[in-house]
Amino acid sequence: MVLRLSTLFLRTLREDPADADVASHRLLVRAGYIRRAAPGIYSWLPLGLRVLGKVETIIREEMAAIGAQEVHFPALLPREPYEATNRWTEYGDNLFRLQDRKGADYLLAPTHEEMFTLLVKDLYSSYKDLPVSLFQIQNKYRDEARPRAGLLRGREFIMKDSYSFDIDDEGLEASYQAHRGAYLRIFERLGLDIVVVSAVSGAMGGSKSEEFLHPTPVGEDTYVRSAGGYAANVEAVTTVAPESVDYADAPAAEVVDTPDTPTIETLVADVNARFPRAEGEWTAADTLKNVVLAVTLPTGERQVVVVGVPGDRTVDLKRIEANIGAHLEMGGEVEVDAAGDEDLAKHPGLVKGYIGPGLSLSEAVLGTESATGLLYLVDPRVVEGTRWITGANVTGKHVIGLVAGRDFTWDGVIESVEVREGDPAPDGSGPLEAARGIEMGHIFQLGRKYAEALGLKVLDRNGKLATVTMGSYGVGVTRAVAALAESNHDDKGIVWPRSVAPADVHVVATGKGADVFEAAERLSADLEAAGLEVIYDDRPKVSPGVKFGDAELIGVPTILVVGRGLADGVVEVKDRATGAAENVPVDEAVDYVLRAARQ
Repeated sequence: MVLRLSTLFLRTLREDPADADVASHRLLVRAGYIRRAAPGIYSWLPLGLRVLGKVETIIREEMAAIGAQEVHFPALLPREPYEATNRWTEYGDNLFRLQDRKGADYLLAPTHEEMFTLLVKDLYSSYKDLPVSLFQIQNKYRDEARPRAGLLRGREFIMKDSYSFDIDDEGLEASYQAHRGAYLRIFERLGLDIVVVSAVSGAMGGSKSEEFLHPTPVGEDTYVRSAGGYAANVEAVTTVAPESVDYADAPAAEVVDTPDTPTIETLVADVNARFPRAEGEWTAADTLKNVVLAVTLPTGERQVVVVGVPGDRTVDLKRIEANIGAHLEMGGEVEVDAAGDEDLAKHPGLVKGYIGPGLSLSEAVLGTESATGLLYLVDPRVVEGTRWITGANVTGKHVIGLVAGRDFTWDGVIESVEVREGDPAPDGSGPLEAARGIEMGHIFQLGRKYAEALGLKVLDRNGKLATVTMGSYGVGVTRAVAALAESNHDDKGIVWPRSVAPADVHVVATGKGADVFEAAERLSADLEAAGLEVIYDDRPKVSPGVKFGDAELIGVPTILVVGRGLADGVVEVKDRATGAAENVPVDEAVDYVLRAARQ
């Protein structure tokens, strides 16, 4: 059926919405695709649903092509399965929790691992039933503290999530690669440029993990790549650590007075002035900066952690959040920020501005005991035998020549500082350069985490119970709509790729004569009969300028204008992407548009 603008539920806007800070948000609202219902929550209007439906169709077709089968779970779920996997607690404030009239706890699902696992457990019992891959396209809910950028970071959004179930790791690898290939085809059909990067699993757990990022300056994800082909999310970049150093002949560490040197800059200036060395000036890279952080656990408890990093590097809280879970007794999503005065006051062993590595330093160098009892982690550049200037845990004092592994130890190594352009790629493929992107998909080899927690076992070939191994695979469906609008627009409006456009052709009738509207009506019907989707601007009392503006704002790939040229037997056919326009004889217009639509 031809969509007529005279009756279509649509109102375009001339002004940008006040809360919109990215192009996709501005244009999707102005062109009548979505409307804001609440912060991070949007209603979808008829044109928006058409685009969304085409994105979903492409995803469904590619999932079916690898043998995945579609199911559909409720968004409102009981607490118990999430309690079994500890995610009721681990999700912390990001989880929408509610109770029914009887006081039973429920949640609005942020993901559905538990439900997929329990469904397979309920129905399958033998290795002969496997492998199987199931998927759904469903609303998800996360209580984002700062929803922004329209559909790019919301509280309610639509995802395609799928899960593979295999009897062994070899099967998991095959399922993972099948999904990876399907994702590449999905994004190619959508017309989205994609960079596949190594990633960390985070709260999801599991081993191997990759993200599919769409490069764009408005993306919230920072990734790095090398000319040699390495690519990774910054959270997943591994530092090229130096070799250990032989410290057998290293002189003893020396505690020196360094009054009024609470910062790296003042410390370096002071030691260069009073303790020069033959091999050249001291720099910030020679100092060990001990940063005190407060980790907010999913339970709400704050845990103080100290991280030792080279003084010329800046701590990256996102990298720490992504990697610190392995060092904590409790898993799940955590928040990390700089410790405040209240946090420091609870640990008198931490002397602000002069913090050292802790108990091992105090005993070995100062001969006193001042245990903090805190988790102490270091950057990978802190290796055995490296020598440092660092705080002495005493006001106004530092230690020069402190040897890692001899004078102090640590509880673990963590990727914790910013990745710089020019840092070496971990695979030796050259220096790194940074870019930004939107996360469009994420795939994980979950392994047996959820199967073990929920008791998903089947009989193996030997008749013994074996725990099933799982993979998890997500695509942001509503986010894909935003990413497409973000990367396909000009100063006049959206320029949709044909694969997802709300229609193939936008027919515009301009002028007041009945002959114009009759010809436009006839062409619209003929175009639809030829198998094309048509939007027809049949509004009789709207000026040509407004109609042209709306057509360019809405962004259908081909615009067909019936106007003054009709007297000469021609209509104008315009390519929305290039702006190229051509006068085409009326009786050839349908074939012309058909050819354009099939290119």
